[in-house]
Amino acid sequence: MDRLYAMRLFTRVVDRRSFTQAAHDLDVPRSTATQVIQQLEERLGVRLLQRTTRTVRPTLDGEAYYRRCLAILDDVEDAEGAFSGAVPRGMLRVEVQGTIARHFLMPRLPAFFARYPEIELAMSESDRWVDVVREGVDCVLRYGALPDSDLVSRTVTMLPRITVAAPDYLDRFGRPETPEDLAGHHAVGLRSVTTGALAPFEFLRGDGVTRIDLPAPLSVTGTESFHDGVCHGLGLAQMPVFHIERDLAAGRLERVLADYPLPAGPVSILYPRNRQLSPRVRVFIDWIVQRFAAAAVGD
Repeated sequence: MDRLYAMRLFTRVVDRRSFTQAAHDLDVPRSTATQVIQQLEERLGVRLLQRTTRTVRPTLDGEAYYRRCLAILDDVEDAEGAFSGAVPRGMLRVEVQGTIARHFLMPRLPAFFARYPEIELAMSESDRWVDVVREGVDCVLRYGALPDSDLVSRTVTMLPRITVAAPDYLDRFGRPETPEDLAGHHAVGLRSVTTGALAPFEFLRGDGVTRIDLPAPLSVTGTESFHDGVCHGLGLAQMPVFHIERDLAAGRLERVLADYPLPAGPVSILYPRNRQLSPRVRVFIDWIVQRFAAAAVGD
């Protein structure tokens, strides 16, 4: 049995959650796909897939083998592409925070695929800190402060932030005019998924940053829940402008402390330090940098 072929077939079955669809993708009979996976399991001496009448899922051993197969197949493909001068192709696995994806990436993805039609983009959305090596992720796009890690980090833009609250909250607790007026107010807390710490309120003053901790009856780790909590009048918050432009225009949120600017929030792209970047990862990173540069000038 061709081991690389078996790996390709196995990863396709996992990706598609179906023998039939995987066989169709690779243009082989379903019976051949089933036989190849059975032989692979026999050779390895483990069960790789959990089969039901409706779907196929990897076992714990299958998930571990799947990650190893992805790395091996990527290395083979990149090695061949480096000598053949082939266009970037293959599966690109990216982890992105949902609000960043929907606002900055999705509108421009048709142009990306038109330029690189042989790249398949598997984009997962979360606010958690992922283990890119163990989970087989090629790169991560993140907003905000980053924890210490061995990953290469490249800042692609700085997003302006403002202090806001729902009109209902401000009617009940008052509209602060200076940071000192925040005494007696409370916040919707954004809690770090890595440290568990609540993000303080920050204001630029002179050459430094003043940080103020407010009580947070509600604290969350997800950006969507954070946004919804503020819109429902549960407290003050400091948020990137792009995320709340429509809420400000519709009157769902109101800016406060406009005379007291905030430090901008960084957007960074991260990838493993010790991994040779494949052509598809390189072109995606270049596209990300260009995309945010264009957004900064209003394109």
